[in-house]
Amino acid sequence: MSLLVPLYVHPAEDPGAWHRLIASADRTYAVVLNPADGPGSAPDPAYTAAARALRAAGARLLGYVDTDYGVRDRALIVEEARRHQTWYAADGCFLDRVTAGPEGLSACRRTVRELRRLGTGTVVLNPGVHPAPGYARLADLTVTFEGHWTTYVSAFTRPPWTARHPPDRFCHLVYGVPEALVPLAVRTARERGAAVSGPVTGEPPNPWAGLSPALTGREDVEG
Repeated sequence: MSLLVPLYVHPAEDPGAWHRLIASADRTYAVVLNPADGPGSAPDPAYTAAARALRAAGARLLGYVDTDYGVRDRALIVEEARRHQTWYAADGCFLDRVTAGPEGLSACRRTVRELRRLGTGTVVLNPGVHPAPGYARLADLTVTFEGHWTTYVSAFTRPPWTARHPPDRFCHLVYGVPEALVPLAVRTARERGAAVSGPVTGEPPNPWAGLSPALTGREDVEG
């Protein structure tokens, strides 16, 4: 199974969720670490311990960095990625709120190049929609949908250019999924060309505060 797991709750606030995540590390594509809308200004001991346990369990760790749709300075983005590497031994970077239009492609390309020079392994871009085709060539994984289950069911469209890339280059992050339909959400992502997915039952403002039933063992999502 390939599940991208953004778990945006502090380990001290919900240690059970983090323990279950560590126990299910082999079922994940990667885990996104987000201590403070990024790495924060100093290492967080709880996240250091959680990251160490996840690495020991075989999980790939991605440091969360917000790009604010191209508004944030590239140097700040790279510096935050460096902190994730230094403090939490992150394997890669999850770039959130990435631009999707062709006008932002060259700037995004420069950012990714700097991250690669920094030693960043896996780069995940999250525009949350299907971006201009060139973005998918920059990243190891591109999140081409982030939104509510009702929107995913009723309004999702897949542009033809995505068929030129293997499914393991795309991810769909879907929240508000009824628990009984989590297996369907995983299968639907695969049918729509995304081998990686992250269906959760949570709702805004922070749908990523809890683990997906796909990781808890309560749902059979392998079929």
